[in-house]
Amino acid sequence: MSSKNKADHLNNDSNSFVSSEYIRNRFATIMSDMYKDEVPLYGELLNLVHDINKDVLEQAEDIKQQLANTGEITRLNMERHGAIRLGKPYELFTMRRLFKVMGMFPVGYYDLATAGVPVHSTAFRAIENTALNQAPFRVFTSLLRLDLIDDKHLRENVESILENRQIFTEKALELIDKSENEGGLNETDAETFVQEALETFRWHDTATVDYDMYEALLGQHRLIADVVAFKGPHINHLTPRTLDIDKVQSSMEARNIPPKDNIEGPPPRKCPILLRQTSFKALTEKVSFKNDAGNGKMGEHKARFGEIEQRGVALTQKGQELYNELLGKTRQAIGGSPNAENASEYNQLLLENFKAFPDTYDELHAEELAYFHYFTTDKVKSISKDTTYSHENIQQLLKDGYLTIEPMVYEDFLPVSAAGIFASNLGTDDAKREYEGTSNQSLFEKDLGEPVYDLMKWYSDKQNETIEKCLAEINA
Repeated sequence: MSSKNKADHLNNDSNSFVSSEYIRNRFATIMSDMYKDEVPLYGELLNLVHDINKDVLEQAEDIKQQLANTGEITRLNMERHGAIRLGKPYELFTMRRLFKVMGMFPVGYYDLATAGVPVHSTAFRAIENTALNQAPFRVFTSLLRLDLIDDKHLRENVESILENRQIFTEKALELIDKSENEGGLNETDAETFVQEALETFRWHDTATVDYDMYEALLGQHRLIADVVAFKGPHINHLTPRTLDIDKVQSSMEARNIPPKDNIEGPPPRKCPILLRQTSFKALTEKVSFKNDAGNGKMGEHKARFGEIEQRGVALTQKGQELYNELLGKTRQAIGGSPNAENASEYNQLLLENFKAFPDTYDELHAEELAYFHYFTTDKVKSISKDTTYSHENIQQLLKDGYLTIEPMVYEDFLPVSAAGIFASNLGTDDAKREYEGTSNQSLFEKDLGEPVYDLMKWYSDKQNETIEKCLAEINA
């Protein structure tokens, strides 16, 4: 690391603390390296995405300029999201503290039970645009909902199994305490912290339960078995960001990467919205289960896979409602979630139904369906100083060419898409089941130890920040 870069990651408030962006990037890097070692296809997937992104940026000047304007272009090749599944409230509470050391905070509440997955979730990520562009690592973090295990005896066994495990190392816990008490970590402590934190996410091929218990957990839901039967919440996928997910999907097989049957989320569009995701299918991995003599009986487990995402513009509440309506209409027409047999029909219906969703940024802006960054143009140098401009003048300033807009990228997740990825990768019909339990954000936040950031408010606030910055420049 050069002396300049080293200086850049030092916290200005202290000569000894490194920035949370430095810690977050360092953790994302070593986790990615670990996952490449554990799941070699992930490395091939990174190469494929890198090649396609390079081609897009060379061929599409408008996309390149858009990413440059919003500051996203520098983060593109380092962008990753991961996913973990936790078993008990203590694990969620402590994971929040661990991610806070990295400058990551809980954003949004997701109830996946409505999509047939017995968890509720949040996403840990940075919450400032500059921090996101410097280190865009996110982790979608789910907590098992024990109340949705309908077998009382099994539920009690699960509680006992989870009660007896500790997923964090002692040193990691010590350094979390130190960071909280002292306000940060120095470079030496930060390196120790990321290495110790990595142990929580590492794959273990030895189960903590016997084969009969594993089968009982599997019978309830494959995801329950994945959460409960192992030493810790191994990272189950890491996801690079692509600029052309359809090209990735059609190119995977040529690189011996087995793709899932269809892309989750909205259809292809001129102006991408929200999030589109695909993946390669989960690995079948050898696992050693406990027996009376200790560990011995061999079996198999499926959980870990490789995912790819293409991110589009964030939608307002009005836009989200339209998206949900059109997606629901499509799924209802084919009788539920798409699969290998109806993927072609589903994709055709999706394209047809989404013709009702405007597909230019001007229309999305005019109809208040999406969020945008606002920028001043060179024309503001000649603007009249006889007027003090306010929010009421924004539309006219845009019309007159004093302002311009760029789409605000969606930084978060879609529960129906996440459930679809889980289901297609794990080779299970679990996602077809329906849980009767209702969403319980208040309980989740109690277990978490603080409220989650409200998604829509976050985007609205960020949009308003860019408007205020433009008005300050114009009125100066």
